[in-house]
Amino acid sequence: MSSQRNGFLKESFILSVDVGTSSIRSHVYDREANIRGTCSTKVVLLYPEVGHVEMEPDMLWRGFISVVKGAVQDAGVHMRQISALGISTLRGTFTTWDRRTSVPFHNFISWQDQRAAELVKSWNTSCVMKLVYSLTRQKRSLAASLIVFSTQHVTFRLVWALTHSKQARQAIEEGNCCFGTIDTWLIYKLTKGQVHATDYSNASSTGLFDTYQVCVVCSSSVFVRRSLWMADQQAAMFGECCFDVGDVKITMGTGTFMDINTGNEPHTSLAGLYPLVGWKIGSEVVYLAEGNAADTGTAVKWAQELDLFTDVGETSAMAASVSDSDGVCFVPSFSGLQAPLNDPKACASLMGLKPSTTKRHLVRAILESLSFRNKQLYDIMLRETSIPITKIRVDGGVSSNDFVMQLTADLFGRKVARPQHHDMSCLGAAFVAGLVVGFWRNQEELKKLQCTDRVFLPKEGASPPSRDYLQVLQTWEGALRRSMNWYNKP
Repeated sequence: MSSQRNGFLKESFILSVDVGTSSIRSHVYDREANIRGTCSTKVVLLYPEVGHVEMEPDMLWRGFISVVKGAVQDAGVHMRQISALGISTLRGTFTTWDRRTSVPFHNFISWQDQRAAELVKSWNTSCVMKLVYSLTRQKRSLAASLIVFSTQHVTFRLVWALTHSKQARQAIEEGNCCFGTIDTWLIYKLTKGQVHATDYSNASSTGLFDTYQVCVVCSSSVFVRRSLWMADQQAAMFGECCFDVGDVKITMGTGTFMDINTGNEPHTSLAGLYPLVGWKIGSEVVYLAEGNAADTGTAVKWAQELDLFTDVGETSAMAASVSDSDGVCFVPSFSGLQAPLNDPKACASLMGLKPSTTKRHLVRAILESLSFRNKQLYDIMLRETSIPITKIRVDGGVSSNDFVMQLTADLFGRKVARPQHHDMSCLGAAFVAGLVVGFWRNQEELKKLQCTDRVFLPKEGASPPSRDYLQVLQTWEGALRRSMNWYNKP
């Protein structure tokens, strides 16, 4: 697709932005999905109290505008050459604000925040939905009764915020309180307060949206001219071209998010997999089931701040330079444990330290733990969905670590493919935006644009779990159990 300007044929592009937990990134893509320009800025996380994680709304807005301008400038193109804007945002992070002044009542409360953990626990032990199912015998009520809620769902943190914000409660009484996740806030700002909306993928991640009874207000999620909005993990799934039932995507960034395409029906499990709307294009709605581990990149960053290594790129070679971790086990649970254990009171821990333990052993133990959590999520996904896995693709910054990826493939007993570019959320939002405006024709064309960096094959003869790691994995699971229920409160 090209445009005619002043007698000259000018190339057109798709601009995409990914608002993540640790950074905001923007890329300009051409028709071959090559990155022609890029810009990024860091996101500053605030920790006002133990277990509280926040972001400043106006700082996030300024960062968003900055990277959009920076990417277009870096590409050397004009905004009139941009055919569409695709935007992916982290999920489960919200604020409330005054409808009249657009001033937030509080900072964004992050998906990592643990302040509502006790409320979550009380709901998960409640018999309300089980009673509803026993009375109605509706499949929808049964599914709701099986859902395991977590602190990552907005619902419970929103209750906390409204309980603790007198201004927000007063605004609700006056009909002037707006609630929104990051996508809603950005849409509101871009439209100067004219549009207060969200999309399916973000809504289904909040715990406020009934995934089993999808309602439609505005299809294709186009609220700002030539723009498309998606939640980050669903966008990454689309960027990996996981369009078929049984396709699995693993994003290893700040946290790990493992998603499986469940087709046109939502799926619920007892162990913490959560049903999500993946995307809706035209009349087609695709559902996912997702499990996650919150502290993947967080664990690597923590190790770097302890001076266990200087450059993250060194860690794979460091881990491979020793034959084992010298019996050291690391449990990556700074924000508690998610699926399948779901324990917000778990602590991060290092166990089995000896005088012989070196930095290389510690680094290996930390990287092993990330693969072990992958194994846990994969096993529960296999067991609870009963959907045959068709392919597995990985992305995110931590996926660049060859040691973690090879061990993951060994533990799964399956090949794992890694793309050349790790910003799949950006690419996925670009893909959907491009399809909506006709920049790309269909999903088959998108599949042809996929570029794989490396395919990790399990060791010859290995069957999950790899026999080489069976004892190590069992020892680590023992350390995991000792780390559970450590704190009196989350």
